Amino acid sequence: MGSHLSLFLFLVLLTSSSSSSSSSSSSGISAVSAAPYLSPQLQAKLLSSKPDNETIYRVSKQLCWNCIGESLQFLFAHNLVRASKGELPLMWDFELERYARWWAGQRKSDCKLEHSFPEDGFKLGENIYWGSGSSWTPSDAVGTWAAEEKYYTYATNTCEEGQMCGHYTQIVWKTTRRIGCARVVCDDGDVFMTCNYDPVGNYVGERPY
Repeated sequence: MGSHLSLFLFLVLLTSSSSSSSSSSSSGISAVSAAPYLSPQLQAKLLSSKPDNETIYRVSKQLCWNCIGESLQFLFAHNLVRASKGELPLMWDFELERYARWWAGQRKSDCKLEHSFPEDGFKLGENIYWGSGSSWTPSDAVGTWAAEEKYYTYATNTCEEGQMCGHYTQIVWKTTRRIGCARVVCDDGDVFMTCNYDPVGNYVGERPY
C-alpha cells in the first residue's frame, strides 16, 4: 500500500507543478489537468499503513475542488472503499460529472435502471443505482455496489454464480483514476444515480487490484 500511495503523492506533486489549463481529448471527455497540493501533514497520513476516514475525506475534498454536497459524498465513499484495498484515491472529473448528469436527466422521466452505453460498447466505466423513494444518498449507492465484495473471490478472480460483482470491481479497479457522478429524483419520486469511471475497468481475465 505504501508504494501505491507514494506513487500517488508523486503524481499529485508533479501535476501540481504543471500548467493549470485544461486539455480536452478527441472524445470530449477530459481529465482535470492540475491536481491540488496536499499538505505535508496529509502526505504523512497517507503514507501510514492505514489512513483514517478523516484523512481520506480531506484528501477527497482536495481532489474535488469546489465540490460540495453530493459530489464530495460520491468521491469520499469511493475512496474509502479503494483505501481498504490500498488503491490510489480517485480524482473528481467535471467532464465525467456532466456526462453522468446528462444520463441521469435522461432517466428522470422513468427511473429505468439502464446503462448509457450498449452492453458491448462501454468506453467509460459506469455503475448505476435505483432506489424506491427519494431519500437514497450517494453513500447508499456506493455502499450497495461495494457490498458485492462478499460475492467476489480474489484468488480465482470469479464472482459467485447468480450474483453481481462488476460494480464493486469497477470501484477498486487498479488503473481507474477519475470519476464523475450524478443523482436525480425521478418524476415518480424514486432515485436514480450513476457514476462514470475513466479509464474503464472490468477487463475480462484481469484482477481489479
